[in-house]
Amino acid sequence: MANHKSALKRIRQAEKRKLHNRYYAKSMRSALRKLRATTDKAQATEMYPKVQKMLDKLAKNNIIHWKKAANLKSGVSKLIATLS
Repeated sequence: MANHKSALKRIRQAEKRKLHNRYYAKSMRSALRKLRATTDKAQATEMYPKVQKMLDKLAKNNIIHWKKAANLKSGVSKLIATLS
């Protein structure tokens, strides 16, 4: 257990940030799953900018790595291109 007030505060802040980051990472994964499950190209094309914006924001705030965001965007855009 922590011995200093500052250490206790750091523990509280870390827990709060962990929950915040987990929420946004989970919502990103859900949006990607929903986009990948779509078989209609028009609907997927409509959803793509929202998912792309979400990935960029998470990468900017260091919730996910910027290269992971780039790889996910690339994979989803390739998937959309293969839809008919």
